[in-house]
Amino acid sequence: MGQKRKKRTRSAAVATAAAAASILMTGTPAQALPGNSGSADAAAGAVGIHQVSATRAVLNVFSPSMNRVISNEVLHSPEGGPAPTLVLLNGALGNEDGVGWLNNSGVEQFFLDKNVTVVAPIGGRFSFYTDWQTTDPVLGSNKWQTYLSRELPAAVDAAYGSTGRRGVAGLSMSGGPALDLAIQAPDVFDAAASFSGCPAPSDPLATAGISAMIAGGLNNPFNMWGLPGSQGWRDHDPSLNVERLRGTAVYVSSSRGLPGPVDRIPEGAIPPFGGMAVEAMVNHCTSIFVDALRRADVPATVSMREEGAHTWPLFEDQLREAWFTTLAPALGTS
Repeated sequence: MGQKRKKRTRSAAVATAAAAASILMTGTPAQALPGNSGSADAAAGAVGIHQVSATRAVLNVFSPSMNRVISNEVLHSPEGGPAPTLVLLNGALGNEDGVGWLNNSGVEQFFLDKNVTVVAPIGGRFSFYTDWQTTDPVLGSNKWQTYLSRELPAAVDAAYGSTGRRGVAGLSMSGGPALDLAIQAPDVFDAAASFSGCPAPSDPLATAGISAMIAGGLNNPFNMWGLPGSQGWRDHDPSLNVERLRGTAVYVSSSRGLPGPVDRIPEGAIPPFGGMAVEAMVNHCTSIFVDALRRADVPATVSMREEGAHTWPLFEDQLREAWFTTLAPALGTS
């Protein structure tokens, strides 16, 4: 990480600390704040905090780019004070179905003694957490790259304080996009990690799989980056842009798809054949990215595994490994 230091200022966070404190409402639903009309012309920022426990909250942030309020699950230190930020992206349905990091893994307990603010946005199903070229009739306006790299960071910094260092990590659908976010916004993210994701979306097999996933939700996949093979797909393909990750701390992992102890499958249970197939596909995709890293001699932590079947225990194990080997050092914490 010595090759690149981001130029950031904390003046905005300091100037708005009092305002951020005024929206902390322990044990009550989030409420709108005065001065934010909710229109597309309003500034991005926190509009309410619902404190769930001493270390867990839901931060509501208005997104001008998408003209709506986005809820974000937050894990933070009870003592407060500046800390680095780790954005954890959810899977295909964006935790809109209640399936996400905080509900399906032990991350809350894992980060309890870590000096980091963990933020997991709720929403973005089938969006690949990118800015879509065209508004989708079903999904509406997807401007997730803008939200995650330009709107959310300032709101988190103002509400919780910041050291100025940030990382982003994703699983499955959001694994490749986590790396792409670091490519598109190198001034924002110091580290990026992909857990069983697809960081080579313009590969023909990957393009077909991604398009089928988006279409499966009755959405038009070509509203995202255009037609398959077009420049949009190439621009957001980490395997074709690895040089732009030089100086960013990178972790990438996937498995061949064979179930193993890491999956913690109960004895006698039916193996997750669907997960095995998905993991085998993302392993193909991840291998393309890893090969590109090695050809370009771009440093990264690579964890290609023999066992793992696209399960939450696998994702959690990858996150733990990524934290100690890559994310924590890059974020200047432990």
